[in-house]
Amino acid sequence: MKAGNHAIAITGKFPRVARLRDEWYDFADDPAPLISKVKELPARANLFTFLQEVHELEPKHTFHLEHESVSVLPITTYDHWWTKQINDKTRNMIRKAGKSGVDLRPTEADDTFIDGVVAIYNETPVRQGKRFWHYWKEFATIKQELITFFDRSKFVGAYHGNELIGFFKLTRNANSASLMQIISKMAHRNKAPNNALLAKAVEMCAESHIPFLQYGVWSQGGLGEYKVRHGFVRFDVPRYYVPLDAIGRFALTCGLHKDLPSLIPASLRTRASALRGAWYSYKQEKWPFRKGAVA
Repeated sequence: MKAGNHAIAITGKFPRVARLRDEWYDFADDPAPLISKVKELPARANLFTFLQEVHELEPKHTFHLEHESVSVLPITTYDHWWTKQINDKTRNMIRKAGKSGVDLRPTEADDTFIDGVVAIYNETPVRQGKRFWHYWKEFATIKQELITFFDRSKFVGAYHGNELIGFFKLTRNANSASLMQIISKMAHRNKAPNNALLAKAVEMCAESHIPFLQYGVWSQGGLGEYKVRHGFVRFDVPRYYVPLDAIGRFALTCGLHKDLPSLIPASLRTRASALRGAWYSYKQEKWPFRKGAVA
């Protein structure tokens, strides 16, 4: 549904929380009129939440404030990133990709490219210790998802010969850019395509004078280590919650707006993630997921 020029998503039952559907790529620069429009939506919400841009760490508004931890790479020049923000091991992995025949090419989201993306998505149903949510999606669905923010996004593919073995989608925001996706085939992991792709994303941001590159939320485990090795740091971005009615005020006062995982101590979340990953690995080995099946 729409509120002015913004697409809105409403989730939850108690409370019902409205947010910008594409909140990491769409921002409420002037929240007051937007809040008024959200209140008028036929699907009623109790709370409205929104974020500041990733580079804006100082609060700008007086609404109830919490923080969202995200992974951000500050960028000045590519040379500074290469010499000061990453170590020798990471530099060697990037060099390894070139020596292994990985070729990085800007590309369009045409049907040939999307066929390659489908092959990457369908390689395995489990990634990073959990079900891979793009596994066995239909071609049309993947195409529709890839062309979001088409006018301010760029694609780069990693090729080995004529085979697409990885890609990223880089989306420009007002003062930053976001990696909407960076992924490669596990069968070609020994060629370090993801390292080369990330280096290319940094190079593109530096050439376009984009000072911040966001790569999802702040992560733990293997993905978190990968981000740190490539120079990403933790930014605590202000997130605001605005009650839209009495239920919203009550929920905010009682902390009911928080999702369950956020209430679990970090140490327990890490242990649960490790157990989940072990279970999926065992399940895939003993009873491989059927394509299209839901666990």
